[in-house]
Amino acid sequence: MLAMRLYGVLLQLPGVEAPQLTWQEQLNKLWWDTGWMRWPLALCAVLGIIVIVWKFIDLTAKAARTKRILKEVDELLTQRRIKEALDITRDTNAPAAKILYAGLERHEEGTDRVMKAIENQGLLEMSKLEKGLVVLATLTNIAPLLGFLGTVVGMILAFQSIEAAGEVEATLVAGGIKVALLTTAFGLMIAIPVSIGHNYFVSRIDALVIDMEESAQKMVDVLHAIHSGKAAG
Repeated sequence: MLAMRLYGVLLQLPGVEAPQLTWQEQLNKLWWDTGWMRWPLALCAVLGIIVIVWKFIDLTAKAARTKRILKEVDELLTQRRIKEALDITRDTNAPAAKILYAGLERHEEGTDRVMKAIENQGLLEMSKLEKGLVVLATLTNIAPLLGFLGTVVGMILAFQSIEAAGEVEATLVAGGIKVALLTTAFGLMIAIPVSIGHNYFVSRIDALVIDMEESAQKMVDVLHAIHSGKAAG
């Protein structure tokens, strides 16, 4: 476990001894030893957890609705039941349904108008799917920077102690060095899972977009075939 490995490294520092505590209590003690920098780090951690949980629930629900609507619409379009497909996409709250509805609504205006409507609605739905990702990307960058800021502050405190004492002693600088390493460690511990969550959501959104693009292309092909048949007739 990453937290325990970091804790093992920290125990090697001068002045840092292993108390008779559980690892949860030890981790909690180290957290409070980070000083005032723990508050902005805690804010990043809480915000990251909230966004990750919300985004996971949101994408899971949208993926389920999208899979269902794409299957239903594909079957209707295969049977060339345009009106039924138009009705079901209008009454369904899913990104794919809104994109397909935008195209089906203009199915009598020609393939070019259908493609344009799909592209415009697709851009809107893409922006909605990506909502919240900028927060995760920002936290991925900010959390380590806050940790590095804590490192700088800790080193400043260590050198101030040396300057005030006029000599170098391990006990004088141990506190500042501990704060310096702890803030960096916790900053990375926050940034790493947030970064993993961000990349996971990006991959899920890409998969959704690919499914919607394939279904939209099938719809355009069917509409083109219908119009071609009418023109030939």
